Amino acid sequence: MIDLHTHSLFSDGALIPSESAQRALAAGYKTIAITDHADCSNIDFIVPRIVKACAAITGKGRIQVLPGVELTHVDPSEIAPLAAEARAMGAKIIIVHGETLTEPVPAGTNLAAIEACVDILAHPGLITTQEVELAAQNGVFLEITTRRGHSLTNGHVAKVATKYGAQLVLNNDAHAPADYVGFRMARNIALGAGLSDDEIAAMFENSRKLVQRSGI
Repeated sequence: MIDLHTHSLFSDGALIPSESAQRALAAGYKTIAITDHADCSNIDFIVPRIVKACAAITGKGRIQVLPGVELTHVDPSEIAPLAAEARAMGAKIIIVHGETLTEPVPAGTNLAAIEACVDILAHPGLITTQEVELAAQNGVFLEITTRRGHSLTNGHVAKVATKYGAQLVLNNDAHAPADYVGFRMARNIALGAGLSDDEIAAMFENSRKLVQRSGI
């Protein structure tokens, strides 16, 4: 199992990176990314520390941990420069907090993230068909999430992504140990979103592709 969207206490997670990694390992995960919430106020603080922690944890050989960031509630005009800044500091997975139904994310966030060619657009809510088509062209992965609230539009995201050729990944958006749901629950949530077993297998393979693309 792979989860490329998790949080530590460097933002609103419950655990330090090493404990989060150990909890993920105990739940059956072989690879995770730590992608704490960031904007211009804290990106230069959290990314170097996450990079350092991930290198130390991965070096022990028990679980692979990728450094990343989730750009959250920022103005759409800030997404591309912040993504570039995070990559320059060593972030390997760039996520943008999409236009979920449960939070007042600025309008235009989904489009700006896709135009910036980030890695993952998290919980993109009622994403438009035009945005999905552009995500397919730009290689931006759309997230199916196990997280309560954000998962309300999983069915819509799965439907339009399948129809218009965008690639999906499944993440937990983990903030605490219980959020690492494991394979059986992840598969059931994906089935509930309307995906077939073949589509679910392809989605899980997409996570492996993203890990390979990260260069670690």
